[in-house]
Amino acid sequence: MEKEDMAGGPARGTPGRVTLHDVAAAAGVSKSTVSRILDERLPQSDSETARRVRQVAAGLGYIRDVSAASLRRGKTMTIGVIVPRLTDTAMAMLYEALTKACVRSGRFAIVATTDDRPKADRVAAETLLRRGVDGLVLSTARQDDDFPDDLTRRGVPHVLALRTDGRSLSSVGDDMLGGYLATRHLLDLGHRHIGLIAGPSYASSAHGRVEGYKQALAEAGVSQDPAYIVESTFGIESGAEAALALMRLDPKPTAVFAVNDNTAIGALSALARMGYAVPGDVSIVGYNDIPIVSHLPTPLTTLRVPFDQIASVALDLLTEDPIAVSDRIRVSAPTLIPRRSTARLPSKRG
Repeated sequence: MEKEDMAGGPARGTPGRVTLHDVAAAAGVSKSTVSRILDERLPQSDSETARRVRQVAAGLGYIRDVSAASLRRGKTMTIGVIVPRLTDTAMAMLYEALTKACVRSGRFAIVATTDDRPKADRVAAETLLRRGVDGLVLSTARQDDDFPDDLTRRGVPHVLALRTDGRSLSSVGDDMLGGYLATRHLLDLGHRHIGLIAGPSYASSAHGRVEGYKQALAEAGVSQDPAYIVESTFGIESGAEAALALMRLDPKPTAVFAVNDNTAIGALSALARMGYAVPGDVSIVGYNDIPIVSHLPTPLTTLRVPFDQIASVALDLLTEDPIAVSDRIRVSAPTLIPRRSTARLPSKRG
């Protein structure tokens, strides 16, 4: 790799690679001017000089040496992202949103997966830190784990996304509001026996959605039967199993709120195998609005999570300093997206 001189540009005379000096000489400007114009972190100038420098750089095939520039700044401009799994479309959407947010600020994101195992979080974090990332974004926080506290004690910059431990810097959705809106939607359609496919109890996102469900039922004066709440792992198969358990109840639920779209898809498949029509027999609401759910044979009513906003806020939290105690956990609101998987309860079944 080409070495750079102390002034900030590549050393002169390195064979086979175009340097800032080469571009400056060809464009008839100083090397510092070229460096400033070609720095993608700065607002792009549209002056005649800037256009000429960019044209010359492109013609010569100049490629900025990001690693050497990072060494000068003492940062790699790389963010490590830790997610449970990328086969979970919501987590893939978060990572893509973080990647886009990083690009806008001249950064780069790399990802590691943990299969939602606490010890794997630590291994993934150490691997990313050894690769020199400037900070971590974790979507794997568990309410029963002190790993973020360990990172804080070590002075590792980090922020939690989608899930929070209630203490660390966090960018999350308003899960309680989302759970409330989903359940309120079903109540407004006349349903009173509403099953809940809950997520794992260690995830704050699942906990918030359950609390929103309970709040909506309480406001409507509907008694809360614990049997109507079945925990899941956020996965499709787990959603199917939960739906089977719910439909064994007496009375059976006429509607189901699934705390993510994967479990809702699993519930749809299980209900179809049991011979139930959606929404004729059972209405279903999901959560996240992953791309496939609007294209299902019965498009899914769901809560749309603003992944781009959550990702941008997460990067802001990672780079801002100082941050007031009252502003450490930032919340973005979801939006109810009604589709054909929910319908008014026929009066004969009320």
